[in-house]
Amino acid sequence: MAKIIEHIAKAKGKTLFSFEILPPLKGESIDLLFNGIAPLMEFKPPFIDVTYHREEFIYKTRPEGGLEKRITRKRPGTVGICAAIMNRFHVDAVPHLICGGFTKEETENALIDLDFLGIDNVLALRGDHIKSEGFFTQEPGGHAYASELIVQIKDMNAGKYLDEELRTTTPTDFCIGVAGYPEKHFEAANMETELKFTKLKCDLGGEYIVTQMFFDNKPYFDYVKRCKDLGIEVPIIPGLKPITSKKQLTVLPRIFALDIPQDLVSAIESAKDDKAVKQIGIEWCAMQSKELMAAGVPVLHYYSMGKSDAVKQIAAQLF
Repeated sequence: MAKIIEHIAKAKGKTLFSFEILPPLKGESIDLLFNGIAPLMEFKPPFIDVTYHREEFIYKTRPEGGLEKRITRKRPGTVGICAAIMNRFHVDAVPHLICGGFTKEETENALIDLDFLGIDNVLALRGDHIKSEGFFTQEPGGHAYASELIVQIKDMNAGKYLDEELRTTTPTDFCIGVAGYPEKHFEAANMETELKFTKLKCDLGGEYIVTQMFFDNKPYFDYVKRCKDLGIEVPIIPGLKPITSKKQLTVLPRIFALDIPQDLVSAIESAKDDKAVKQIGIEWCAMQSKELMAAGVPVLHYYSMGKSDAVKQIAAQLF
């Protein structure tokens, strides 16, 4: 197994293929996940990302009346899933680590487990707010920003743990990825602010960037240029997703604060059903992918959402 930056270096300029999956819902079989991964393995992904989902609050009615607030995680098991993927498919798995819902102690314990399992790649993220709240809330005893999470991981790579009295610590050796936003994070005041924090994350230890999905390559190319102008030299991996339903025209911009080009919107709006939409989305994403590959991007990273068919049709044209 290898680090992401090692995979990129070994490719010597050849564009690699990777994708991201969701952990199964609590109670579901991991076989559902494996069935979504298996069709994509023919394209030889060097790594697969596994998202981490924070807790949500639900309210249960008590027998005597009133409401009881409970914490639940709908998609637990990221660490175990990463180990299972590596065991089944012999490919590196990259767990997402998030700030929201985790204390520094819980984060340290997760990193120790990952280290024991031989998982040495992580993607460090702040994470989103929970659905019942309109903004991100820092966990008491946790991190408020991805930059703080990166510092904790780097400290562990240097053998520095939270308990400063430990005398026989073993350094970890994590390769740290960070998120980038070609159309800026929805909370960033402007693109200059976005780039400032991207550079901070890289200066603190981020070794590669994976971008938010986008449907127009121009903002990605502009983002890469502006990053380089600021002295950011790490690989910048574009994140892509084929649109597969009309509903996504409103859902994706609302959730991810991104723009969808009018040509794509018009084509989807004129489609007679979601089957036709899916084909339009595949063709558009394939067109994006070919242009990005021609430009020499290090990796084409697809947000599969656990459904492999559309991504497989795109990858078959490229890899």
